Amino acid sequence: MSGMSPRPSYAALFRVPHARRTVAAALTGRLSYGLVSLAIMLTTTRATGSLAAAGTVMALFGAASVFLSPSRAALIDRYGPRRALLPMATLYAGLLVLLAVVAWRPGAPAVAIGASAVAAGACTPPLGPTMRAVWSRLAPDEELLRRAYSLDGVLEEVLFVSGPLLVGALVREAPPAAAVLLSALLVWSGTLAFVLSPAVAGLRPAGAGTARPGRLRQGGRALVRPVAVALGVGLSLGAVDLLIVAFAERHHQRADTAAWVLAALSLGSALGGLLNGALDRRPPLGARLPLTAGGVGLALLAAAFAPGLGTLTAAVACAGFFVAPALTTSYLVADAAVPPGLRTQAGAWVNTAVNAGGSGGAAGVGLLVGRLPVGWCFAVSAAVSLTAALVALPGASASRGAATACPAERSAPDAEDAEPGWGAPDAEVEPGRV
Repeated sequence: MSGMSPRPSYAALFRVPHARRTVAAALTGRLSYGLVSLAIMLTTTRATGSLAAAGTVMALFGAASVFLSPSRAALIDRYGPRRALLPMATLYAGLLVLLAVVAWRPGAPAVAIGASAVAAGACTPPLGPTMRAVWSRLAPDEELLRRAYSLDGVLEEVLFVSGPLLVGALVREAPPAAAVLLSALLVWSGTLAFVLSPAVAGLRPAGAGTARPGRLRQGGRALVRPVAVALGVGLSLGAVDLLIVAFAERHHQRADTAAWVLAALSLGSALGGLLNGALDRRPPLGARLPLTAGGVGLALLAAAFAPGLGTLTAAVACAGFFVAPALTTSYLVADAAVPPGLRTQAGAWVNTAVNAGGSGGAAGVGLLVGRLPVGWCFAVSAAVSLTAALVALPGASASRGAATACPAERSAPDAEDAEPGWGAPDAEVEPGRV
């Protein structure tokens, strides 16, 4: 990549050898995650006739998927994506098919659906963290890697917006379980194409000595900061969804107006992510952690004082503007905190933090919204992100040191010096986040 311009554009990402093929395959598989939650929810509701049962099944599925994510990522680091990711995706897809078959017709037992959902969630393949680990080798140039992570975050937003729309279109013509089958097909076919890509197939696993989960401790406090930011942002965003609905109700607005405010949040996040990747002048990597998390918190604090839906929409869009940069920076700092052979796990911890935060934020604000004014609830949500920004402050002082150096600066060894590990390319592969 030495011939690349020092300030590459987003278009330069797709001139990297094998990048287009690899990204397309990963996006196909990750689209499954954009539609699977709604698909399982609708399928369980139709099969059992109970929203409570559907909520329980979704909570179990989400818990198994989120909290076992670092362990699944450790398998990817230890054995490599071809040996670990494809069997994982095959098992996951097979269990989704089982769930769809069990719940195809009304009257299916909720226990059987729940057991299938938990088993499937436990096997969810970490395509997002693996794709980001692949990008760290495809794009060892610092500027290009930042754009790659920013674009990855924006594309993930698009997947999670388009997935429910695809489910909605499908259930007009078929039972909801058909959407579960589609999710299974997408994740298996996308993962197969992903591991067959030369960019992925030529990467050697780190091996048992390098990829044990305990090795993440060598990242030390440097890994705590990005995980704390991801957790804080996730908690705040998990609360915002319900708070927007509550705000609309208390201001006597139609329920569907909340969808437009949420769309503004996603749009703000997409714009912020694209701009974050395109800017040439920016604070050092470690300093961006507290700045972006603080931006989310301050925008949500402004939402606490919103007198109407218009000002709330503007404040929420501003919060979204900092979301993708905060998460992108978290992934970059986590990458830099660990050796190359542990990057999938490091990314999975960030991913787990934001997803667990989303679930916890929704549950926590559900307890508060009936007891406090909505403005106060927004203020509590803001305080969480602002606290995460304070936790991340030590990263700013070390931002020029090795702890927060871009992965490209400290892990692009010459071929003869490359250590065996996840991300070390085989001779025939040109060296250059689910």
